[in-house]
Amino acid sequence: MRISTSSFYEKSQAAMSSQQDNLLRVQQQMGSMTKILTPSDDPLSATRALGVTQSIALNAQYAASRGQAIQTLSLEENNLQSVTSVLQDLKTMVVQAGNGTLADADRSSIAAAMQSSLDQLLGLANSDDGNGQFLFAGFKSSSQPFARQSNGSVLYSGDQGQRLMQVDVSRQMATSDDGRSIFQSVQDGAGYVSAANAANAGTGVFGSSSVINSSDANYGKDFSISFPTPGTYQVDSIPAGSAPISAGSYKDGDPIQFGGLQIVISGAPAAGDSFNVSTAKNAGTDIFGAISDALVALRRPLTGSSDTSRTQLLNALSTANRKITNAHDNVLTVRSSVGSRLQELDAINTAGASRTQFDRSQLSDLQDLDYASAISELYQRQTALQATQQAFVKIQKLSLFNFL
Repeated sequence: MRISTSSFYEKSQAAMSSQQDNLLRVQQQMGSMTKILTPSDDPLSATRALGVTQSIALNAQYAASRGQAIQTLSLEENNLQSVTSVLQDLKTMVVQAGNGTLADADRSSIAAAMQSSLDQLLGLANSDDGNGQFLFAGFKSSSQPFARQSNGSVLYSGDQGQRLMQVDVSRQMATSDDGRSIFQSVQDGAGYVSAANAANAGTGVFGSSSVINSSDANYGKDFSISFPTPGTYQVDSIPAGSAPISAGSYKDGDPIQFGGLQIVISGAPAAGDSFNVSTAKNAGTDIFGAISDALVALRRPLTGSSDTSRTQLLNALSTANRKITNAHDNVLTVRSSVGSRLQELDAINTAGASRTQFDRSQLSDLQDLDYASAISELYQRQTALQATQQAFVKIQKLSLFNFL
């Protein structure tokens, strides 16, 4: 078969262009460090690589969210740790204030220290994250949650929302706790709170109440212990029912049992004196109010050697101590919840890091270049191109005129 000169040149050019394209493709693969330059190189691997890349990007976003959640929860944990320390100090001071050897000046000094702790507690309740977002304001994070009123009470102006953050594919986590659930709440199992009537004229002092039968039909109600006459007592539910829950003769230091509870009252209650024994939620759950009530009692001078005024002080301190203890237990419960969330975030971070590592390994298998094979192919393509070029040079010199 006779090949024309023009056909020879066209086929030679096409052959050299093809070899150059193959060589360039290998060079581009080595330069970009990937074997997939365009989806058409390997449509299936390119599609799978796109999905894996998206998974890695999504994991990175979740990891960033977890980092922010850890930062916020760590700030909350640090503040709650300080709150716990303040409440422990307050409990110590309340117990110290009940020492019968203290003078009015000594109690005033304790009151001043308690006032300082109350101010510190209020400051902690209004903590922010350094960017103007208050930790314990719920969804109203741009506004200060607690404010002291003109009458000395503390008002909560936040809400009970919990800010949620998507920390994994199917996990939303609360990264905040509202101030009301921390500083103005108690746990369901919090202890009963006892309080003396402010008008009591006797010297009856109550001790701590204890649960002896939680299955009692009246357990969980509020109670009033009254002394109709000296030496007798009567226990009614609040609101009072048709008949007293318990009644009997009073003896100094003997336990009084009612509604699954037991309480010891010592001293000599006067006729008409009364004590309330209420569930923690009905007795008042505001820790700021409980501390303020204790301060009022401490700042009130005792009337000479009056046993009645001293009795009122001891009962007021006992009530404050029980309320502060309930608040302290509540804060510890919230801290436990924060710690559990931080622990869960650590576990999710570990799982996320493993997932990202697996995705990167899979992505590498799909698109990373095998340099040993690429270098071998590069030399092969170079040799093929050189051979094509040299063949063209030799063949294009062939002519019948060279043999004439």
